[in-house]
Amino acid sequence: MEDQHMMKPQRPVGIIGYGSYVPRYRLPGTEIARVWKGQGKGPVKEKAVAGLDEDTVTIAIEAARNALQRAGINPETLRAIWAGSESHPYAVKPTSTIVAEAIGATPYHLAADLEFACKAGTEALQAAMGLVGSNMGDYAMAIGADTAQGRPGDELEYTAASGGTAFIVGPAEEALAVCTGSLSYVTDTPDFWRRAHQHYPSHGGRFTGEPGYFHHVESATRTILEETALKPEDFTYAVFHQPNAKFPKRVGKRMGFSTEQIEPGLLSTDIGNTYAGAAITGLSATLDIAKPGDRILMVSFGSGAGSDAFVWEVTEAIEARRGKAPLVRDYIQRRVEIDYALYVRYRNKLLVQ
Repeated sequence: MEDQHMMKPQRPVGIIGYGSYVPRYRLPGTEIARVWKGQGKGPVKEKAVAGLDEDTVTIAIEAARNALQRAGINPETLRAIWAGSESHPYAVKPTSTIVAEAIGATPYHLAADLEFACKAGTEALQAAMGLVGSNMGDYAMAIGADTAQGRPGDELEYTAASGGTAFIVGPAEEALAVCTGSLSYVTDTPDFWRRAHQHYPSHGGRFTGEPGYFHHVESATRTILEETALKPEDFTYAVFHQPNAKFPKRVGKRMGFSTEQIEPGLLSTDIGNTYAGAAITGLSATLDIAKPGDRILMVSFGSGAGSDAFVWEVTEAIEARRGKAPLVRDYIQRRVEIDYALYVRYRNKLLVQ
């Protein structure tokens, strides 16, 4: 089939460095269920919670520093830093400029914040690929980070978590994973939203499933497989956006992928849904174990709604760079369990006057 919808840069590009960060605090699903239902365990084992001194900026900075360690480049050579999130700490003041200053990348670079619910991180990645792929610069950084909030007692509270990942995009000859194609599938599907001045988002309940998540993820997956002439068995791993533990497994099975292909990047049961950082942190965890020659499919989803799909091919460079920064599993294992009361304090859910 002719590549009617694929986005391929004129200059081959790939990931030359990647890094993630997950806060150490964990709130068990059983604790949320105890407070609001009196029993039960919830849809995830536990979720990551940002501490009092953490926000989207601090998470993004830690992830960016890890990515730079793996890339081994001077931060001043970055020509763009794009930060995707739906929980930027300032309504008017960019996250990206703070990150750039903290990592020593200023002042000659592009900087901007992106928003598209849970796919803000992957749209930042596509933008970075476009800049490097058009020869406007050799390196660009894409970040997806969030400290997601769920209304107390709402279903979202079980999974709305904190964490993020940064990727540095560069020329394919320097990459540890080369992108062989990407595409986006977007519609105006109002499955999730938050009005200005509202603290918590609203969602369409079951409507967020089939018309939102499944329709967009499956459409993007089906089209990229058709236009690359690849089949599920041609991939070593597949990473799908993970709002919970069930959706990525279900969509993977529908599209013909096995549990073994999906599980390495499935983090939602351990850290919850890190929103803009979810799919890309899943890719980060997969790169942590990938071998040269592996092919990885990654498909994000952002409510509103849309999906970005990517095909990655891992290179020999992965072996030398992987150990230069903490692995995702290192952050997952570095955990401190908290109760609901401490969680309410950490996430500013009590209005104190």
